[in-house]
Amino acid sequence: MWRSTGIAPLGEEALNSAYPWDVDSYAAAVIWSLLPTVVVSVVFYFVIRNVIRMDRTERKVYAKIEAEERAKRGLAPVSSSAPSADS
Repeated sequence: MWRSTGIAPLGEEALNSAYPWDVDSYAAAVIWSLLPTVVVSVVFYFVIRNVIRMDRTERKVYAKIEAEERAKRGLAPVSSSAPSADS
């Protein structure tokens, strides 16, 4: 009778157990299943954040170099409100 219900009497193990491991660790299974997604998301966040920071820094440095070159040639500084010809 216990084989059809899946409940074994004390001291006996169910023969047709669906899981070969302890099913009581549901929280551990949830953590292990979500961990790869969380790790990849964190790595993606830091990569995108650093790309945006590098772009911002590169634009500042480029603007500084361009201002220095214009000053060396005696040209007027570029106004920040006027759109550039590159865009």
